Amino acid sequence: MVIKLNVQMKTIFFISFMALIACSRGGSGGGGEQPPKADTTFTNPLLSSGPDPWVLQKDGYYYFMRTLGNRLAISKTQYLDKLSNASPVTVWTPPAGMAWSTDIWAPELHFVNNKWYIYFAADSAGINSTHRIYVLENAAADPMNVGTWVFKGKLMETADKWAIDATIFTYNGSNYAAWSGWQGNSDGEQDIYIAKMQDAYTLGSRVLISKPTYPWEKISTNVFVNEGPEALFNSSGNLFLTYSANGCWTDDYCLGMLTLKPGGDPLNAADWTKSANPVFTKNTSGNAFGPGHNGFFKSPDGKEDWIIYHANSASGQGCGDQRNPRMQKVGWNTDGTPNFGVPVGTGVQIKKPSGE
Repeated sequence: MVIKLNVQMKTIFFISFMALIACSRGGSGGGGEQPPKADTTFTNPLLSSGPDPWVLQKDGYYYFMRTLGNRLAISKTQYLDKLSNASPVTVWTPPAGMAWSTDIWAPELHFVNNKWYIYFAADSAGINSTHRIYVLENAAADPMNVGTWVFKGKLMETADKWAIDATIFTYNGSNYAAWSGWQGNSDGEQDIYIAKMQDAYTLGSRVLISKPTYPWEKISTNVFVNEGPEALFNSSGNLFLTYSANGCWTDDYCLGMLTLKPGGDPLNAADWTKSANPVFTKNTSGNAFGPGHNGFFKSPDGKEDWIIYHANSASGQGCGDQRNPRMQKVGWNTDGTPNFGVPVGTGVQIKKPSGE
């Protein structure tokens, strides 16, 4: 009787022990996928505020900038979803009374020929019509070294018209700048221009490559807008240029796209084709209103393309500091064109960039 009881107890213990092992391995007999490990996903938005976000990924770190209005600051982090833990470092504050002292918008950090550059828009005394693009240079290894930034002046181009939202990129061995500008000296329409760079601070003649023409680009009243151009390359080296359409003060702020024909000349407007429809628009059920003013960056292992952009979390929030930065992976269609999908809703789990 005692022997039988011991055997039964041992049997029960063995079965319970094996069941515990199976549970610990996530095996329930159904072959289901294990829940994601902690910290392998994130949710948007990355911050509560961050208009005109920009990210550069280099040597295992992300460098983040945004419009602050009165200064330039950089945040450095290994994990972009932990951006709120990375304290922004102010690297430059403009002196008062200059042509570049106020309304400092849309800064972008670039690393070219072993030097760091920040391109940004600024104006004088808050007078929008004086907006131009300016450049800072830093020869230090780390752009977070505040004292090594040098103001280099205006990004000069021969027309010298109103200009904001500059980006730069390299195509077939040459550097180019693209931005949003006026054709003349008065407001009413913002167009996309491009120019070849003679050096980091000097441009050749500008070429108009996009203006608001489709109804979806002209929803905002009074001013029709194409702004915030950004370059994206596919694995074959083909060039795409996204831009933001409509006024940022509307819920219909969105992304359009220009495609350069394979082997085309960026300075030949005829070599660019505009998508007939927007490529990235609002997701009202996902709390993404007016998505736009984006940037692109690579995952740390270089295998994925990501888009960072701002959006409002509610309708009617306009162009203020309520615009918050968000990011998601860029897909690619079989024909080699990018597929941005729709803005992922707030609070939805997204797998982190590969290589993190």
